[in-house]
Order: sequence, then C-alpha cells, then structure tokens
Amino acid sequence: MAETATPAETAHVNRVRGARRSPAEHLADAFTSGSVPGTVTLKEIPYQAMVGIRVERTSDAGTRVASITGGLPAACGEVTGSGSVNALWLGPTEFLVVAPEESHDSLGGSLVSDLTTALGSDEGQVVDLSANRTTFELSGSHARAVLEKTCSLDLHPRVFKAGTAVSTELAHIPVMLWKTSDENYRIFPRASFADFLGRWLLDAMREYASPEVP
Repeated sequence: MAETATPAETAHVNRVRGARRSPAEHLADAFTSGSVPGTVTLKEIPYQAMVGIRVERTSDAGTRVASITGGLPAACGEVTGSGSVNALWLGPTEFLVVAPEESHDSLGGSLVSDLTTALGSDEGQVVDLSANRTTFELSGSHARAVLEKTCSLDLHPRVFKAGTAVSTELAHIPVMLWKTSDENYRIFPRASFADFLGRWLLDAMREYASPEVP
C-alpha cells in the first residue's frame, strides 16, 4: 500500500517542481502568438512521465506489465491503454509508456516503481525516460499540412489513423509521432532538440497564422 507523504516531503517536492524549466518553456509565448485556434495551434505539454520497457509481451512478465499499462501493443503503430496511461510500440519487445506528470510522483509510489515491481526478476528492463523527451501538441485543421512539409510518412487519414504512433523524423529530428485524434498530434522530440523543432514548427505554421492579404 502506498505511503502518505509527510508535509516536509510534499514541501520539498513542490520546491523542486517550482525550480524546473521545461525544454521549450522559453518558447511558450511564441507558441501562443503563432497559433490560430481551430486552424493550427502548438503547445508544450511538459513533465510527462515516460518509461521505456523491454519485455516479451506474451511472457508472464509481459502480462503483469500489461496490467499496469492497459495492454502492450503487438505491432508497429499500435497504441494500447485507456485514459491517462498509454503504451506506444517501439519494437517487438520494446515499448514507451506515456502518462501524466502525476503518474511520475515518487511520493507514495509511482508508475516507474509499479512497472519495476510488475517486471520483478524476470528478463526485461524498466527505465525512467521522463527527462529524455518533451511533448509538443500540434492540433487544428491544418496540423497535418504543417507536418507534411517535412515528414516523409503518408499522413493521409486513410493511412495514418487516429490512435497510431510511429518513429519518424521531423525537420531531420528523430521523434515519436502520435495521432491522438483526427486533428491532434503529439510529438516527442528529445529534450536537446526541443528548441530547434519548436522553432521549425512555428516557422512552418506561419503561413496559416499570418496569411497573405490578397
């Protein structure tokens, strides 16, 4: 059973959180001013919990891990889970689990510790990758058009359906691209590439944010 955090522990965590700076925090105002609601918007969703898992999905350990994540995807592009915790396919025995920030809270237990316990002593690996990437959310009726300026994938909705996540490149930056709904995409670049990719996306959005006047 999870333990309740003491006031001192809670205060310490709050101080640490207050001192954090996300990889694209300095671009927040530019993301807001460069967005046109309904047409194309860009924002960062910082501090999500991300956990890398290596496990054979059909093994006993895989079954236990799947009970935490709401399943493990069986093929490239598949996403499993429901609600706040989802698992994205990286390879036949490799997955990326994505969840909200509070799932990473070390006070009274966390997603990482739950997955580590589920794996137990069986063959596999659970690694906290939360600081490795950040999350951009690109949405709106022209979000696909922005991505198509650089992404080599066929993003037509007949091919790239909602609920699909794949490894690809945007502006020559390796990312995970997850289509969460018909006009909404989540992009997971490594933290060190967040500034470059954020600025590139803003530039690609410019024609929709500031259309030419005839």
